Amino acid sequence: MLFKEAISLRILELCNEYKYTPNKLAELSAIPPSTLRALLANQVENPSSTIIFKICKTLNISLKDFYNSKLFDMSKLEY
Repeated sequence: MLFKEAISLRILELCNEYKYTPNKLAELSAIPPSTLRALLANQVENPSSTIIFKICKTLNISLKDFYNSKLFDMSKLEY
C-alpha cells in the first residue's frame, strides 16, 4: 500500500470513530475542504504534516495515536 493511501484510510477510520464527516473534520480543523477531499482521493503525493497535526489537534489525539494503526506497518508500505 502507498503511504498516501494509508493516510487517507486512517483519516476515514478516524472520521468513522469520531462520527465526523470529512467536511465536518475539515471545518473543525481549519483545513480547506478541497484539500481534505484531494487527500482522501489520493491526489496529494506528499501529505503535509501540518494537515495531520491539525486533524490530531481537532480530535484531541497525539501524532503517535494517529500513526498507531496496522495501516502504517512499515513492511507493507511503499512511497
